[in-house]
Amino acid sequence: MFKSLICLEKSAVRLGKVFASSWPSSTQSMAVKTSKADKKIAYDHKLCQLLDEYTQILIAAADNVGSNQLQNIRQGLRGDSIVLMGKNTMMKRSIRIHAEKTGNKAFLNLIPLLVGNVGLIFTKGDLKEVSEEVAKYKVGAPARVGLVAPVDVVVPPGNTGLDPSQTSFFQVLNIPTKINKGTVEIITPCGAYQESPEVLDLTEDDLIEKFATGVSLVTSLSLAISYPTLASAPHMFINAYKNVLAIAVATDYSYPQADKVKEFLEDPSKFAVAVPVAAAADSAAAPAAAAAKEEEKKEEPAEESDDDMGFGLFD
Repeated sequence: MFKSLICLEKSAVRLGKVFASSWPSSTQSMAVKTSKADKKIAYDHKLCQLLDEYTQILIAAADNVGSNQLQNIRQGLRGDSIVLMGKNTMMKRSIRIHAEKTGNKAFLNLIPLLVGNVGLIFTKGDLKEVSEEVAKYKVGAPARVGLVAPVDVVVPPGNTGLDPSQTSFFQVLNIPTKINKGTVEIITPCGAYQESPEVLDLTEDDLIEKFATGVSLVTSLSLAISYPTLASAPHMFINAYKNVLAIAVATDYSYPQADKVKEFLEDPSKFAVAVPVAAAADSAAAPAAAAAKEEEKKEEPAEESDDDMGFGLFD
C-alpha cells in the first residue's frame, strides 16, 4: 500500500514538472514590446488609410485638453468621425510621402496647418455638426500667463483692492474707474479680449453674402478696365445695346427694336397714354374679382334659422 502511495506521489511530482515546463514563466508570458520603427510604420499606415477613406478633415487645437476630455470626444464622435493625434513631424512626413505616392497634391495643404499641439478629425458628416459636437465637451480652466483665451474675456465691475495711485494703469487700458473708500473700483464691464468668429460658425446666408460681394467687386473691376468676365459680360452687352440704341436715335439708322423707341420720342404723349392704360387694366381687374366673389356668396344657400321652422330658441 505504501508503495502504491509512493508511486502516486512520484507520478504527481512528474505531472507537476510537466505542467511547470509547459506553462510559460512570467517573463515569457509578457507581450513582446514593439519597437519605435514598428510603431511609426503602423501609424503611417493608419494615417494613409484615413486619408484615402475620408474626404473631410478638421484640424483641432488640443492645448490644455486632458486625456479624459479627449476620450469623451472620441466617444461622442464615434460612428462617422475618427480623432487621430500624433507628432507633427510624423504626420507631415506621412502626408508628404502619401501625396507623392497618390499624386494628390491637395493633401499638402494640411502641412502648414500642423503647428503646435493639434490633432486631425476625419469625418464623413457635416463639418459644422462635428464642430458643435466637439464643443459640447468644453470644460472650464483657470487663466494662466501666456495662454490665449478661446472665449470672450470680460472684466466685471467691482472693487479692485488697489490704491488710488494705480489709476494710471486703468487709464491706459481705457477702463473707467472711480475711487471708493480709498480703493480703485471699476465702474462698467470691460472686454479684455474678444473671440474672433469661427469659420464653421458661418451660415449659408453669410457665405452667399460674401460671394455676392466678391462678384460685385469683380464685375466693377472688369467693367472699369473693359475686361470681359462671366460676371461682367451681361453688363457689357447691355451697355453695348444702349450705345447702339443711342446711335440709332441720333441718326437715321434704325432697326426693329429702335423703331418703338423712336416712335415714343417723336410723340411724347404716348408715354402718358401707355401708363393710364396699364393702370386701367389693373383697376378693371380688381372690380371683376370683387364681383366674382359676391356672386359666389350669393350662390351659397343661407342656413335655416329656428324662427323659420316655427319656433324660437326659447320655445
